Amino acid sequence: MSQHPESLAAAIARAGSPVEYLRHAPSKPTVFPVQPEFTNWRSEQQSWRTSVALLDQSHHMTDLFITGPDALRLLSDVGVNSFAKFAPDKAKQFIAVNHEGYLIGDAILFYLEEESFDLVGWHMVLDWVQYHGETGDYDVTFERDASSAVRQGDPKQYRFEVQGPRALELMEKATGAAVPETRFFGMATFEIDGVQVRSLRHGMAGQPGFELFGPWADGERVRAALLAAGEGLDLVQVGSKAYSSSNLESAWVPSPFPAIFSGEGTEAYREWLPASRAGSLAGSLDSASVEDYYLTPYDLGYGRSVSFDHEFIGRAALERHAAEPKRQKVTLVWRPEDVAAAIQTQFEPGVPAKYIDLPKARYGQYQVDRVLVDGRDVGISHDAGYLTNEHAFVSLASLDDDVATPGTEVTVVWGETTPSAKPSVENHRQVRIRATVEPAPYSAFARENYRKN
Repeated sequence: MSQHPESLAAAIARAGSPVEYLRHAPSKPTVFPVQPEFTNWRSEQQSWRTSVALLDQSHHMTDLFITGPDALRLLSDVGVNSFAKFAPDKAKQFIAVNHEGYLIGDAILFYLEEESFDLVGWHMVLDWVQYHGETGDYDVTFERDASSAVRQGDPKQYRFEVQGPRALELMEKATGAAVPETRFFGMATFEIDGVQVRSLRHGMAGQPGFELFGPWADGERVRAALLAAGEGLDLVQVGSKAYSSSNLESAWVPSPFPAIFSGEGTEAYREWLPASRAGSLAGSLDSASVEDYYLTPYDLGYGRSVSFDHEFIGRAALERHAAEPKRQKVTLVWRPEDVAAAIQTQFEPGVPAKYIDLPKARYGQYQVDRVLVDGRDVGISHDAGYLTNEHAFVSLASLDDDVATPGTEVTVVWGETTPSAKPSVENHRQVRIRATVEPAPYSAFARENYRKN
């Protein structure tokens, strides 16, 4: 007799509260199950700024294939985006909120062909879409291809990314033809070494780039052709360490805290969702109220993607959020001497500060650290890590409007207040690290060019 996995609802009941469960959940930070480094992560970080980087996305994300006559209606009912001009061979950043207008998550939505979509990313928003499709009145079919960290066997598709100032030159060498003009988040089809390859045009850290995908069986042939074409172009293969930090340059928060632990309709969702997909909570924000961890799309700079041209889950509440004071997404540049002092505690007697890993310092799936000004909480810090191209240790943050001006001095509280059963957390003490507010993305090149390439 098969045993069903424990539901999130059951796990929370066992722990006593959502926050208590997430604080001690065994889920590790998001895993990129590919080679950690091909050379070293510092040189690999530099490659997407100076030459061309080849990154393997085949293993760490989940694909949710959605097909059927009601697939577009489902996506429109759940997503805050406009679908009025959405058509095959286009893609967009898909965003969903709960009934109270708080963020569930985001992913990239590929419109493959009529009645056929691929929603790609972390599982939080994919789970939400699948739940509503399975429990609502929709004629849709789902096929899930999970991360290689949990899937048995090969992925259904390969997915490679080429990024950097020589990415266009690489593509022209690999295809033997001029690359057709494609708008940002537009899709095109190429031929590489005799096989058809679909592509998404986008940028990473402000650099021009392409995301290439197709049947898994073609993957090694396409990779070999890209490596051959990259000879003479300083192509660098990028491993999981460097790749996991790339979001800090483009200012994308990959795993914001999902608002699934309270609110209308979420009780049944938590019964449906396996606890193993709930994630883990890390950081210095220590509130027993789970709503204190919630975000709106505006807190992460997603306001331009919100469209009130259709009805969707959470629309009325999101309209209220749109009219209220908002937080802004910014970059925090941590003081080098304070980061160094925190690391130095590892070499001193007594209880050290929470270990700061490089290049990415996140130690839970949802990193939520307090940000203070004169002892007052003014927002939260998300992902943190080191950027070789900027010679800076930074984090992405959502701050109150009145302190989100570049140049404002703030303090990040690093480490947790109470012992945690998370495997990534050792005995440590909290420290305070000074930081300066800067724009997001931090790189001026990325701010000015991300959607132009």
